[in-house]
Amino acid sequence: MAAAAFTSFHLWLFSCLAVISIANAQDPGLFVYNHGFRHANLQLDGSAIIRSNGLLQLTNTSTLQIGHAFYPSPMNFTPSSSSTSARSLSFSTNFVIAIVPGSKQASGHGIAFVIAESMDFSHAAAIQYLGLVNESTKWNSSNHFFAVEFDTVSSIDMGDIDDNHVGIDLNGVRSNKQVTAEYFSNKERKNISLDLKSGHPIQVWIDYDGQEQLLDVTLAPDNCPKPNQPLLSTSTDLSDILMDTMYVGFSAATGSLQGTSSSHYILGWSFNRSGEAQSLDFSQLPKLPKIGGGRNTVRLLSILAAVVLLLIIIGTAYVYRRKKYEEVKEDWEKEYGPQRFSYKTLYIATKGFKDKQLLGSGGFGKVYKGTLPYTNKQIAVKKVSHESSQGMKEFVSEIVSMGRLRHKNLVRLLGYCRRKKELLLVYDHMENGSLDKLLFSDDKPTLNWFQRFEIMRGVASALLYLHEDWEQVVLHRDIKASNVLLDSNLNGRLGDFGLARLYDRDGDPQTTRLVGTLGYMDPELTRTGKATKTTDVFAFGAFLLEVACGRKPFDPSRPPQEIFLVELVKRCWKRDAIIDAIDPRLRGNCVVEEMEKVLKLGLLCSNPKPEFRPTIKQVVQYLDGDASLPDIPLDSRAQNIPSSVLETLTQSTEINISRANNLAYDCIISFASSAGQGISLNTLSSTESVLHTGR
Repeated sequence: MAAAAFTSFHLWLFSCLAVISIANAQDPGLFVYNHGFRHANLQLDGSAIIRSNGLLQLTNTSTLQIGHAFYPSPMNFTPSSSSTSARSLSFSTNFVIAIVPGSKQASGHGIAFVIAESMDFSHAAAIQYLGLVNESTKWNSSNHFFAVEFDTVSSIDMGDIDDNHVGIDLNGVRSNKQVTAEYFSNKERKNISLDLKSGHPIQVWIDYDGQEQLLDVTLAPDNCPKPNQPLLSTSTDLSDILMDTMYVGFSAATGSLQGTSSSHYILGWSFNRSGEAQSLDFSQLPKLPKIGGGRNTVRLLSILAAVVLLLIIIGTAYVYRRKKYEEVKEDWEKEYGPQRFSYKTLYIATKGFKDKQLLGSGGFGKVYKGTLPYTNKQIAVKKVSHESSQGMKEFVSEIVSMGRLRHKNLVRLLGYCRRKKELLLVYDHMENGSLDKLLFSDDKPTLNWFQRFEIMRGVASALLYLHEDWEQVVLHRDIKASNVLLDSNLNGRLGDFGLARLYDRDGDPQTTRLVGTLGYMDPELTRTGKATKTTDVFAFGAFLLEVACGRKPFDPSRPPQEIFLVELVKRCWKRDAIIDAIDPRLRGNCVVEEMEKVLKLGLLCSNPKPEFRPTIKQVVQYLDGDASLPDIPLDSRAQNIPSSVLETLTQSTEINISRANNLAYDCIISFASSAGQGISLNTLSSTESVLHTGR
């Protein structure tokens, strides 16, 4: 009986060692997990879990997930006395991954083997950043990590070659080297394509020779011997990346939209710092969850037959229904992937664009509230009319680029859709709507001065980011209260990038059509046809006066001497009573010094001559109190407008030159010319047009 107990104990001990496969105590740089990870002491975070059968799951198919799994003990890459510094960097690893997409149409975003200085990736983002970096850290040389990514989404800003590639990442996720996934068949003596998101296990071998500085990455499907030729063999110097101690593990992430996510699994893993990693035995690895719900082939065929029959019966109705959701889609749009919303998705989200979903409307189109199916994410969908397809590719490319803008005072542009003569822009929904609704509505609480001042500072900060801090210069071209949205905390966020333009920092803005809104447009724009940073500053000046005074820059319903807000404020300033121009609802409830600063800054920004306007960086300094306002230059060139022209202007606060006001525009230009003077700020502001094309 004692002998039996002794034997049972040894069998139990042997089983535990086989399952756990812990590192050899004599060699801390070696470990093998050949029976799954059921009893493994891995460092997990995010969505990573170990399933009951020992399968390591980094993410499931939910959106915006990040999962990490690291071997808990650091690996020593310090040179030993018996080895050279280069030699000490060598390592070898063998593991088995599986990427199971959430839908047949798309998957994302991928998985990466990582050697990093730290296991703390709390700063990292999902989607194309793979849980390793974020927008602000994606290029940092101080990241100190090496990764081999298995990427299933083609991200334009990461320079990906396709949606099925293997890449070598050094301190960032823009791969230094990348190749399409395939493997070398020893039997057929040729390369065969390999689908990373097939849902089947894929073997990976990564071998790095520190002395030769040679990195080999080899792939193969399950139950296939290691190929004689690697998929990727490249000269790589890791001496500046691998520190004295590093951690080894995996990272995975999913996309931001339904259908752009995958379950990412690790079935087994071996690692060796001093030689070739031990090969894994497929028969001992845990099984993946079954895909599909059929019990057998017969049942599956029955279901398929029923589906085919149903499609035949409703074929005619299906064709008719497709017309309802028909949209414009061209080959060049495939590269934008998740940022291209289907019209059907937006139609369902907005309940068919019903009037009860309408948030607002203006010269450029209507805005509807929506809820994305499956995710319940609140969105705002703006319908913008456009002309022909000429220039649309460049326009959409800019819209997609601006979808990468990230600032706390910007409304995030999520993507777009094209259908017939419409362009639909999709934004995050802001709970408190647009700023103008609170400024000019009598049935809503009045915004106090503190709230208004913080909103103005926030919009200035967002504009500084667009002009100076992003990778390209972004000109908004339509800054006004109705394009400033308020979140649940009444923080101001600049939105509506339908008219925005980008250009490189060393480039030059191109001549374009006049676009914008009456009262906010730069007089210089009518002369040069070029939108510049100073154009946005002019509009921001009108916005400052609008928020402080509680009225629009151009209001034809007022007496002639009060139609143009900038002239009204200027007159108050000239008689040393600028505070008289403020919103009557704020009198006695504002910080006078701040109010005077805002009104004077509004006049500075609204100067007819661009060279006298401050930069947006200076504007932020003035609002933050880090610099003192300069003197405001006198400008008494105000132009009187004939009553007949004024009558034409007062018919609408948004004028479309191409539709109804050519006569008014021509009259003002002729009047200014006959007077022998340049066109004044008032005159130009009153004749700018709101165009519907946006280009």
